[in-house]
Amino acid sequence: MNETIEFRGGAGAIAADRWKSDDGLAGRGAVLMLHGGGQTRHSWNRAAATLSRDGWTVYTLDARGHGDSDWAPDGDYRVDGLVDDLRGVIDQLGEMPVLFGASLGGMTGLIAEGENPGLMRGLVLVDITPKVEPEGVRRIADFMRGNPDGFASLDEVADAVAAYQPHRTRPSNIEGLRRNVRERSNGRLYWHWDPAFARPGGVGDVITSDHHGRMVAAARAVEVPTLLVHGGKSDIVSTDGVEELLGLIPHASAVNVSAAGHMVAGDDNAVFTMEVGGFLDGLA
Repeated sequence: MNETIEFRGGAGAIAADRWKSDDGLAGRGAVLMLHGGGQTRHSWNRAAATLSRDGWTVYTLDARGHGDSDWAPDGDYRVDGLVDDLRGVIDQLGEMPVLFGASLGGMTGLIAEGENPGLMRGLVLVDITPKVEPEGVRRIADFMRGNPDGFASLDEVADAVAAYQPHRTRPSNIEGLRRNVRERSNGRLYWHWDPAFARPGGVGDVITSDHHGRMVAAARAVEVPTLLVHGGKSDIVSTDGVEELLGLIPHASAVNVSAAGHMVAGDDNAVFTMEVGGFLDGLA
């Protein structure tokens, strides 16, 4: 059972869904889920539903410039703004959540906790480490910068997603993709994010080796329980990246979801929720 709510961030409204179990049991605490660049809060829907049934109150957020959240008036999508938004949301929650962050969301969570210890109860990093593979980052940036003139139909959207994620079977029902696009007055469909996010200074420049030193320093300062869940087919996280993270956060553990790519929860939600469920049980 979920309801749409709103937080305030540095760029304006931050749209969110709050998930609770149907029987009203939500005594285990809060889970806060941050999506990756170019995604929306709906990328967590299946995982959020599962975790809420296990007694957690789950909040899935649209980052600034994504989904139903406000766009940054000045086009500022640098990591400092994202970290400030996260700190503000946690303050509005009024409790320390377990933070789930995929890709850019994980980078945000890692830096936020490392530079502001005590923000959260635990940290789940989903296919992100301080060391990222440049080719994978380029592929994300190229996808986001593609199709600037939008799409004529949802079928064209599905074709673009299938080309980007060839390891996934193209769904027979593509209506779910409608949440990832917005229709403009010209009738064409455009990705559900601020185009400024895909320009220089956006996603392709945020998740880069330029931030490696900052992420390393943040990781060294993380003391909360930490889990890395990475995709066996990921082109972003390598074996070297996993080993580096585990050296920086000695108490952390890592799980390889062999059939998944970069979008771990979407590729294999059953295995993902099983693995994170065990981690959450340990916190409770």
